[in-house]
Order: sequence, then structure tokens, then C-alpha cells
Amino acid sequence: MTQPDPLPPAQPLTLQLETFIPYQLSVLSNRVSQAISAEYYRRFGLVMTEWRTMCVLARYPGLSAGEVAEQTAMDKVAVSRAVARLLERELVSRDIHGDDRRRSVLALSTKGQALHDTVAPLVLECEHRLLSVLDAEELAQLHHLMERLGSEGMERLVSGLKDVPVSPVSSAQVNPSES
Repeated sequence: MTQPDPLPPAQPLTLQLETFIPYQLSVLSNRVSQAISAEYYRRFGLVMTEWRTMCVLARYPGLSAGEVAEQTAMDKVAVSRAVARLLERELVSRDIHGDDRRRSVLALSTKGQALHDTVAPLVLECEHRLLSVLDAEELAQLHHLMERLGSEGMERLVSGLKDVPVSPVSSAQVNPSES
């Protein structure tokens, strides 16, 4: 009796970045953010972290720097630096929280609010131009899908990460020529 041909060795999975949704979202986000931030930096001297901090404080005055970082998903150190620069430029004010004397809270100053109100129409126009390639139905679908990915999708991602087996990879496997 003849033995069946052995199965070919398993091929390692190849991650094709150009079709990997997290990569595509990241690249698009980076390209859009860089294009828009280059314009408000050129016109107003604001970097992206400063502008995002200002936007959050315009909508939610009285947050701490840590809360701004949570709201924007930006690094706490980057937010602290942005806050320091905004304080230097007198675009943001810092005060002590009424109930907790150890907690400082931030708000846009009058000057900061005026700058926000000048920059906001510019970035909204940029968003409008970007999204103008979509019809109303596609835009509604995009918003719906982004909401689902941000809630249900993220919940599944995070809960599933603890179950994903990780194969230890030796440096010899990564760089066989160095063995």
C-alpha cells in the first residue's frame, strides 16, 4: 500500500500591508492629518497636538491634560508639551479644580477661542473637500461603519487579544544570516 504524499510544509502567513485595514486606516489618517495640519501650521503656527487639544477644550472646557489625552487618544507626554506651548502663547488657561486642589483644569482663553473659531472653518472645509467624493448614502454608511469599528469592533479586538497565541520568534528566525 502506498503512502499518500506528505503535505507540503506550511507556508508562513504573509501580511500584505496594502490590504490590511488597520494599515490602510493609519496611512489615510496620516496623509489627511498631515495635509490639513501643514496648512494650519503655515497660517497659525499650530502643530497637530496643539490644534487637537484646542478642539477638545473648545468642546469640553475644564478637562485636565490627562483627560485631553484620553479624549484624543494622544500620548500624555505629547499633550503635556502641547499644553505647555498653548499656555506660553496664552491660548489656554490653567486653573485649579474647585473640589480637588491637586487637579488642574484647562480652558481656552479668549485669544484661544478666537483662534479656534478662525481655524475651525478651515479644517471643516478640508473635511468637506475630502468627503466630496462620497454621495450622501456613502457618507452615512462611512459614519455608521466608523462608529461600529470604534465600539463593537474595538471591543472584539481588545477582548480577543488575550486569546491570540503568540509564537516566540528567535532572532535567528528573523535574521537567519546572523546565526
